[in-house]
Amino acid sequence: MGDQIQFIVEKLNQEPFRKNYNLISFDSLESLQLLQLLSDVLGEIDQKHAVDIREELPEQTAKRMLNLLGILKYKPPGTVSDLSAFRQGLVTGSKPVIHPVLHWLLQRTNELKKRAYLARFLVKLEVPAEFLQDDTVADFNKQSEELMEAFKILHKEHEQLKISGLSTAEIRRDISAMEEEKDQLAKGVERLKKRVETVQNHQRMLETARQLRLEKEREESLAQQKQEQKSQLFHVEQRLQRAQVQLKEMQHVVADSKPESLMKKLEEEINFNSYLVTEKIPREMESKKTSVYFLQKVVAEPAMTEADLAALERQINEVNAQMNQLTEKRMLKYEPTDSKFSMYRQQASIMSRKKEAKAEELQAAKEEMSSLERQVEQKSSQAHELEGSEALTEDEFKQYVSKLRSKNTFYKKKRLEISEITAEYGILQRTEELLRQRHEAIQQQLQAIEEKKGISGYSYTQEELERVSAVKSEMDEVKGQTLDNMSEMVKKLNAMVAEKKASLAPVIKELRQLRQNCQELTQEHDEKKIQYDSCAAGLETNRSALEQEVKGLLEERAQEESNYRYIHCTKRTLEIQLQRAKQEMKAYVSPDPQERRKAVREQYTRIILEQENLGKKLREKQKVVRESHGPNMKQMKMWQDFEQLMECKRECFLKQQNQAAIGQVIQEGGKDRLVL
Repeated sequence: MGDQIQFIVEKLNQEPFRKNYNLISFDSLESLQLLQLLSDVLGEIDQKHAVDIREELPEQTAKRMLNLLGILKYKPPGTVSDLSAFRQGLVTGSKPVIHPVLHWLLQRTNELKKRAYLARFLVKLEVPAEFLQDDTVADFNKQSEELMEAFKILHKEHEQLKISGLSTAEIRRDISAMEEEKDQLAKGVERLKKRVETVQNHQRMLETARQLRLEKEREESLAQQKQEQKSQLFHVEQRLQRAQVQLKEMQHVVADSKPESLMKKLEEEINFNSYLVTEKIPREMESKKTSVYFLQKVVAEPAMTEADLAALERQINEVNAQMNQLTEKRMLKYEPTDSKFSMYRQQASIMSRKKEAKAEELQAAKEEMSSLERQVEQKSSQAHELEGSEALTEDEFKQYVSKLRSKNTFYKKKRLEISEITAEYGILQRTEELLRQRHEAIQQQLQAIEEKKGISGYSYTQEELERVSAVKSEMDEVKGQTLDNMSEMVKKLNAMVAEKKASLAPVIKELRQLRQNCQELTQEHDEKKIQYDSCAAGLETNRSALEQEVKGLLEERAQEESNYRYIHCTKRTLEIQLQRAKQEMKAYVSPDPQERRKAVREQYTRIILEQENLGKKLREKQKVVRESHGPNMKQMKMWQDFEQLMECKRECFLKQQNQAAIGQVIQEGGKDRLVL
């Protein structure tokens, strides 16, 4: 128990409660304060329960807390009798009841918050059965259940997304990466546009490429439409085949059936329905009405004790014994000639019971058949939604299986061919890799030999020379005629380059000086930046330390202000109490009788005297009642006997009048016969 209280105090001193309790102050809390503390903890779990218990009745507080604890699935220890004690302790704020509840709540606060949140949406409303007979109420109840199921699915998806580890930081990184990729693609597109702009008729080529892409997309959409139309045609053919099969079956049934058999079936159905309407359903309705009448009678009676139940059982046993005696007397009175009628009665009762049983079996079979038909329709509709067709018949299923087997065989052959091609591709890839490695090794050996001989790059140069010579031989014929013009142009270009060099020489010297100055300034800027960064880091550290210190001082100031206000209120309360005590003492000591009557002591003394006098009067009244109780009870018994006697006389008088009236009717009838 000590560890439990210590755990409760530690949790209450933390966020979000911050109660600043110790073991002594927590143990000295009164029942009302304990209930308020429990209400605060429940309010942290569910915001609807964050209320002041002084503003509601104790019964409402207990009902509210018990309801939430039931939703949170709190199980108090003990048996049923202990449960009643638990409810009573929760109403009165008993420590042995409140402390375990606080310990259980504070152990699993986060879990209980989640449970309370889900309970707001998943607790079903208990709708009475008679209200569900209304279609509107039933529809709303069904919609509520469907929304609860949808909420469960969405909550599970939400929890799975939480567990999957996707965070906003990762999403932002992905978005930034995609934006960078987008920028790179845009730059690539710009580069490609610039390259294409140098090509002749690039606009016409781009338009042709766009039209080609559109035509390919159109071809794909047409192929998809063709496939869809093929599947629709296949489904329509299947429906036509099924309709033809059903038509043949119906024609066969109509051909085999005769009017006599159809009439016989209709007569059987009419007889069965008439039996249900005239005999079975009225009998069931009568039994239901009787049971409802007895149930209403039981509900209208007050609650019975065990003694009442024992008395009813004794009455039932007595009535059963009387019924058995009457049955035996009735059987003894029957003559032997009536045995045949009794046998016929037994046979008739047996046949009626068999008839009822068969009718119930037939009705159950019809209900089962209708339910199976509804299931078949539901399954066919589901299959139609999933596959776009209805359920297959036996012949169609056999055809489908044979097609599937042929496709499976074809699939296995193609898969074997793919595996052979894959193996061959792997061999060729490996061969290519080996040849590439061998070529690289030969190239490395050739380069090593060239470096050793001092002619590094000879082979590459030779290849380039051969290629260039081939190109040169091809271009010499073209350039032969324009060689003189090109030489003159080269001379002009050399002269222009020389002039440009001469004009740019002073600018280049100035640019070299500026570059040197730029390097010096850049170096100085880097040094200053390093100094600035170190100084800024130091100042930032000092600022964070000062902020922490200021935060601590502010919290300390708030705590001291709270303590000051508490002490000030306590002082004010004590001063008021001291002032009231002084006034009471002054009034009590005062010689003035009027002032002395205002004293609380005098008022309480006067009230005590009044209550004592009232108690004396009530005791005297009790004594008088106790003395007259016996004669009064005797007199009441005499009046009850007198009432029973008068009731018996009234009944005898009524019976005598009835007999006299019957005798008069008989005499009048005899006179009429004599007259006739």
